[in-house]
Amino acid sequence: MGERDPRHVVGEVLATRRAGAFRHLTLTARGIPERFRPGTFVAVSVAPTQMARRALWIHRVSETGTFGPTLDVVVEPRGIGGRWLAEVNVGSRLELTGPLGRPFAIPKEPVACLLVGEGCSAAPLFPLAERLRDRRAPVSFVLAGADESHLLAPREARRMSRSVQVVTADGSVGNRGDVMTVLRTAIEATEAAVVYAAGPTRMLRAVAEAAEEAGVQSQVAIEQPLSCGTGLCRGCVIDVRDAEGDAHQVRACLDGPVLPGDRVDWASLLGDAS
Repeated sequence: MGERDPRHVVGEVLATRRAGAFRHLTLTARGIPERFRPGTFVAVSVAPTQMARRALWIHRVSETGTFGPTLDVVVEPRGIGGRWLAEVNVGSRLELTGPLGRPFAIPKEPVACLLVGEGCSAAPLFPLAERLRDRRAPVSFVLAGADESHLLAPREARRMSRSVQVVTADGSVGNRGDVMTVLRTAIEATEAAVVYAAGPTRMLRAVAEAAEEAGVQSQVAIEQPLSCGTGLCRGCVIDVRDAEGDAHQVRACLDGPVLPGDRVDWASLLGDAS
């Protein structure tokens, strides 16, 4: 097995804590934290049958500690799988495979980067911010959520970035509205050369289009329903265009989940023609 090949392991839940509307889980996962790169994910078997799998972004890794290497994931208790994972107890065993997928690409030069995330889907942006800071790249955040409880770790974002703009749909914290309320201004104010985004598909499309209008690169972390996580079932195929503009298909779990925002066929992905 190669250095970057995924591992299938049985991990143990070391800690679980509530954070607003979300649940943070700390897991042992032998071999996975050492192979992790920001933007990769794990596929976790859920429910008593252990047949269904749930893709979870990796929020944080620790390669040393009392229990050895660990990883943190963020769960929203929504749907059967999400509720089941949010209720697991310390000491529970979970089957997981990872790290899976292609990670975010890091700029070769220390250029300004804007990280845009919504809800718990913003999780992979935090280790990305750490990696960018290690490369001396200035980092700024835009974090969005339905309300304050659905914002992921704004205090943590403030500790690791030059600036953080918060947007909530109900206006309970920060600006009222959605990501687009502040995005174009944020791109200009931060002088971002690259915009990274993780969140719902419509938000990713808006970020990709705003970045293209501003003449800057974007990388988006695509979230698609997961059946296998390894590309074999082809249940997460999406349409993209290559550098020459030719259309073809890729598997979000294997060829993604991170893709250049200007290459994704958003109309096809969203099922509309707008």
